Amino acid sequence: MSTQSARSANLLQSAWLSRLLPFLGWAPMVNRMTLKADLWAGLTGAVIVLPQGVAFATIAGMPPEYGLYAGVVPAIIAALFGSSWQMVSGPTTAASVVLFSSLSALAIPGTSEYVLLALTLAFLVGAVQLAMGMARLGAIVNFISHSVVIGFTAGAAILIMFNQVQHFFGLAIPRGLHPHEVIAFFSSHLPEIDLHTMAVGVATLAAGILVRRFLPRVPYMIFAILVGSVLAYLLNEFAGGEVATVGALPADLPPLSSPSFSYSVWRELAPTVAAVTLFALTEAMSISRALAVRTGQYIDANQEFIGQGLSNIVGSFFSAYVATGSFNRSGLNYDAGAKTPMASIFAGAFLAVVIVLVAPLATYLPNAAMAGVLFLVAWGLIDIRHIRQIVRTSKTETVVLAVTFVSALLLELEFAIFAGVLLSLLLFLYRTANPTILVRVPDPMSPGRKFVTADAELPECRQVRIIRFDGALFFGAAATFTETLRDYEKKSPSQKHLVIVMSGVNFIDVTGADALVQAARRYRLRNGGLYLIRPKEAVIDRLARGGYLEEIGPENIFDSKTAALRAIYRKLDYDICRQCGRTVFVECRRMGKQEPTEQDYDDEPATVPAR
Repeated sequence: MSTQSARSANLLQSAWLSRLLPFLGWAPMVNRMTLKADLWAGLTGAVIVLPQGVAFATIAGMPPEYGLYAGVVPAIIAALFGSSWQMVSGPTTAASVVLFSSLSALAIPGTSEYVLLALTLAFLVGAVQLAMGMARLGAIVNFISHSVVIGFTAGAAILIMFNQVQHFFGLAIPRGLHPHEVIAFFSSHLPEIDLHTMAVGVATLAAGILVRRFLPRVPYMIFAILVGSVLAYLLNEFAGGEVATVGALPADLPPLSSPSFSYSVWRELAPTVAAVTLFALTEAMSISRALAVRTGQYIDANQEFIGQGLSNIVGSFFSAYVATGSFNRSGLNYDAGAKTPMASIFAGAFLAVVIVLVAPLATYLPNAAMAGVLFLVAWGLIDIRHIRQIVRTSKTETVVLAVTFVSALLLELEFAIFAGVLLSLLLFLYRTANPTILVRVPDPMSPGRKFVTADAELPECRQVRIIRFDGALFFGAAATFTETLRDYEKKSPSQKHLVIVMSGVNFIDVTGADALVQAARRYRLRNGGLYLIRPKEAVIDRLARGGYLEEIGPENIFDSKTAALRAIYRKLDYDICRQCGRTVFVECRRMGKQEPTEQDYDDEPATVPAR
């Protein structure tokens, strides 16, 4: 085997291994410094998920310990086989709500039958996610624009804050309220605020802010939780306080389990599997892309699909219900200084240790302290710099961001992404259906008489109109193209020759080709013609295969404006030229005495090179 063949074989083997074992790609990043940062981030995440897991399980209708089980194995598997360096998988509020709403109609929440359905749902969702990743369908996330991600992240951050208000102030706020409803409830129940609980929350929040500001090397979240826990203990013991705590939890590792392989159960869960799969992937990819915006990391959507799928498949055998990217844990992981996926692996491993050793001590962990820390995490998720950048740059993207943000606050969280994506698609279709069509004329004051956009000071030829079409000439844009040409024909009937600069057209479909043919026929009936300049080879091939090129006329296709104008000029009515009085082209001055050169009609060579 030659050296080159051996090198190619090694590259193929390396690519195959990187896809099969993606953690080999980021393993070289791990060193003493990153391990230290990831260790602290993982420990912080394990402590934070303790009360969250219980809450998520309760929302999902599962026994409390299952919320912790869902944060162990899925987090480790997703870190090993996923793409994102900072995203942590596990139970989430939205996923728990979707789970409860879907399965409560099939079984009684909390029962063994209900748990079996939840584990089976996790297995099926994982199988579909894995299949989509293997089929390389990750491109579907390209429909989630940057503005959607930023708006969704900001909306989710606000929701996290409002979900913690009850724990921060010690109020019995009903579950499932939207932010405006929380504000209304809070305003009408101000006298019921528990001052001891609020003191713990404020102390935790203040400790976190101060340590983060003045002692950046100290893990501020753990320090803040310790401050809140100590204060809560003192208030409860010596000041008659009743600060609520997480409470003792079962000290067991995630037990082995098995989903159901009954066809009837799978058929019963099929509609739910489709909905949960789409939502879970959308949430995971939104989180990973939101974090990637901050770190500059490239996210492989297909690999992320595979990682999420494997995490749910394996997790279903370790008592984990549906897991996906967690905004709370991922934001906390990033904020705590995580450098590599080792932080997620540490978080899952530490959580297993916490369940065994520390879970009974959760009776001393106040909910208000957790709320204070989550306030800090949520605030960090709001990317103010990028929001300002979007607002300054684009009105349409600002609308997308605002709609996504407001939808996250007023609708269910999963629908916020769908609303943003739908609006992005509609705006994209609107833009592509309204391509740029510019009337072009030569500028006599510029070197080489470059063609520029026509205005009042640069007159057009009375017999020839030159336009530039930028965009795809497909079924969505064909109507606009035809209407524009008909408008030209109506307003300027003497311009019987139409020249289209096609260098900006990368794609044409049957409808677009037919629109060109129809235009060519109309101009021929007016004793004129339609001419195409610099069409791409792909466009020419499409026109030739469909027989459209013969209709337009191969002789009407040109590689340069000079060649086109030289041919068109011979077809003009010279009597009109002599009476015109305009000097649009070189021939208008020379009247055929000297033929133009290529330099006479330079079509902006710096940006549009000749074929």
